[in-house]
Amino acid sequence: MRRDSTATVTAWGRGMSKRLLVNGVGMTVLVPLTKMMAHLPLAFQTEPPRRALTICFGMGTSFRSTLSWGVDGTAVELVPSVPTLFGYFHRDAPLLLSSPRTHVVIDDGRRFLERSRESFDVILIDPPPPVEAAGSSLLYSREFYEALKPRLAPHGIVQQWIPGGEDLTVVSFVRAMRESFPYVRAFVSIQKWGLHLLASRQPIPVTTPAVLASRLPPAAARDLLEWGPGVTAEEQFARALRGEIDPERVIARVPGAGPLHDDRPVNEYYFLRRARGRHEAAGLFVPAAGELLTSRN
Repeated sequence: MRRDSTATVTAWGRGMSKRLLVNGVGMTVLVPLTKMMAHLPLAFQTEPPRRALTICFGMGTSFRSTLSWGVDGTAVELVPSVPTLFGYFHRDAPLLLSSPRTHVVIDDGRRFLERSRESFDVILIDPPPPVEAAGSSLLYSREFYEALKPRLAPHGIVQQWIPGGEDLTVVSFVRAMRESFPYVRAFVSIQKWGLHLLASRQPIPVTTPAVLASRLPPAAARDLLEWGPGVTAEEQFARALRGEIDPERVIARVPGAGPLHDDRPVNEYYFLRRARGRHEAAGLFVPAAGELLTSRN
């Protein structure tokens, strides 16, 4: 357990059952999809990536995966105690943190973007759950993406993770990204819940699992396969590509929903919708309560 001026952070469990809680709220678990948050956008880069930014540290899994590509990796985390537990979840954390190419910054992710002058080939965003949490909208809004764009290289790719939620919330998140970038692709995770959004100012080319796998450095290939479920990198990427869904199909679930804005955080104002029975959990994703639903693909 760690306490600081921001939060109380608790880590517990053994092996793959380890858990991370911030102020009593579960943040993340050790699952393969958190690795794919990094490997999918990095593998879509047609030139070897040089710099990657991870916003929200969690257990450090996605950040660790970016480092396996040999890039200069920066992670930004609001809660100072969270990165101190990196070694509890990953034995090689001390070695990774000792590298001059590794940077962990304690700051608000959005404020970091507004103050930084660096350019990143890939930016990963994994906002803390639940999606209804106060302030979480600031990492999904149109204004957030406008703050992010100057930090994204011309060919860069943004990966935004949506863990799930009611239809209105998910649609507002997707529409905000769709209206912020000309090219957006969406993938249901390899574990059949949650959604990876990839966005760029340049086309994200349609390619094959074999091509994506061929771009992995040896260390990245080992990291990608560490927890399965695929036995080869090509199979792992095939699972990811099979989950692609047209973002417009997601948006069509609630045609009248607008994009999320800072001053219209619809995800945070859910009580009356639920009290009146006007919400429906998106069938492609996991609702806020964490119940797994059957995909409507």
